[in-house]
Amino acid sequence: MGKGRLEAFSDGVIAILITIMVLEMKVPHGTDWAALRPVLPVFLSYVLSYIYLGIYWNNHHHLWHAVKHVSGGVLWANLHLLFWLSLVPFVTGWMGENRFESLPVALYGVVLLGAAVSYTIMIRALIRRHGRDSMLARAIGTDRKGWISLLLYMIAVPSAWVYPAIAGALYVTVAVIWLVPDRRIEKALLEAGHEL
Repeated sequence: MGKGRLEAFSDGVIAILITIMVLEMKVPHGTDWAALRPVLPVFLSYVLSYIYLGIYWNNHHHLWHAVKHVSGGVLWANLHLLFWLSLVPFVTGWMGENRFESLPVALYGVVLLGAAVSYTIMIRALIRRHGRDSMLARAIGTDRKGWISLLLYMIAVPSAWVYPAIAGALYVTVAVIWLVPDRRIEKALLEAGHEL
């Protein structure tokens, strides 16, 4: 099966999620700087979630350059990822509206962990489809950043119950790790003589 519809559908879902998040932000009723103070937690949670959705979109985009074809299992794995990403607007709003209290911060982490696990499952399904000796498998390699991210999320979720700021710092840390561009797939494509 071709990959075009999967890419287009995924791009559309992520674009809609970002739109939903920004539409959920309420405009303050004042016209001075003090009017912005109550919406600052909502804005900060929006910025973090926007960055996360951008990271997923960017990595998804790069990943599909190395993919030649998909299977039914890959389609379901991608839908699994989109399910977790579709929960991001809800937990973002809840966390911001409740000023980073323990339960919303912990649930935010559960959603991020679910997205990371589902992305890992999708990568494994793609490697199964393309073979362990494929360019895709070589590009992914050991996926050190992916495993580190999973570990940090697993530490962050229970940390939210003790001190939500620790969990928040770990969520930001994972985002920073992924903001540094992951060149594995680009490098593998260039080595194989593909244009980017």
